[in-house]
Amino acid sequence: MQRSPKPRAGGSPATLSLAWLDWALHLACSPGKHHALANRILTNWQSLLTREPTSNGHGGDPRFDDAEWDDWPFQVLRDMFAQFESFWQEATTGVRGVSPHHEQVVSFAAHQCTDMLSPANCWWLNPVVLRAATETGGRNFLDGARNWLEDQGDLLVKPGPSSRHGHTPGGGVGRDVAITPGKVVYRNRLIELIQYQPQTPTVWREPVLIVPSWILKYYILDLSPHNSLVRYLVEHGHTVFMISWRNPRNEARDVGLNDYLEWGLFEALAQVHRITGATPMHAAGYCLGGTLLTIGRRRTCARSPVRVSSLENHDAIRLADGLRRAG
Repeated sequence: MQRSPKPRAGGSPATLSLAWLDWALHLACSPGKHHALANRILTNWQSLLTREPTSNGHGGDPRFDDAEWDDWPFQVLRDMFAQFESFWQEATTGVRGVSPHHEQVVSFAAHQCTDMLSPANCWWLNPVVLRAATETGGRNFLDGARNWLEDQGDLLVKPGPSSRHGHTPGGGVGRDVAITPGKVVYRNRLIELIQYQPQTPTVWREPVLIVPSWILKYYILDLSPHNSLVRYLVEHGHTVFMISWRNPRNEARDVGLNDYLEWGLFEALAQVHRITGATPMHAAGYCLGGTLLTIGRRRTCARSPVRVSSLENHDAIRLADGLRRAG
């Protein structure tokens, strides 16, 4: 079996160069865009000289939520940065002739570069950090340096996320994340099927099967009590099942897409039908789980008598609305 190439860190410089060249050449041939950008610069300077606040203040940037950013001179620094960031956002978008992909690449790169220049990133320009330094006599800098050294020590001992500050890798499952009550009701060589405990006196007749991506943990949809699709569904009367994909090891080297359909999706559908006796049921796919649902939709009837009443293939934000409509 041919080895897959090792992934490279970061993007290709050639891709970024081609995107930048596409944007720069078309911008050079767009006098209307030049005029709009020149007007933007004049408007920005006028607002600074007249001390007019920028639109929406800090534009919703949480780094500037503290009230001290409204005091001089930090307000000027904040507004200058907001204008600078807005200028480059306008400059890198809406240039006629630039391909949509190249526009996205250039706009993203410009946003990352301008974001590094935020005054919130400089302790001597950040009133929150300066206030903390005054209150602690500079101890906050020593604490930060100590935390950094301890993080470097953790990386030397065991590369990966730091085990300090409550971020033990995998240690928070069942305590910090994935705390909605449930149990594994079925296992095979590819999946574990989780059934969650009902939270209401009565439940909807038709169960819900959630199919997450096989490159993500199942608790991506059950992170915390206030950020959990699973908890939202069980608290609104749904009987919820979740596929948890097993981590592939050497023995899984020959597993293909058909295996994910047969031993993953179709087997989970059959087990949900066996446990609940309910047909039809609702299926909701997240990320690649939605792709798997879409592929397997036409083969479900041939695989088993289970009928899927509704199929939702959305991001996590829209799943709850779709399932509520289906319920």
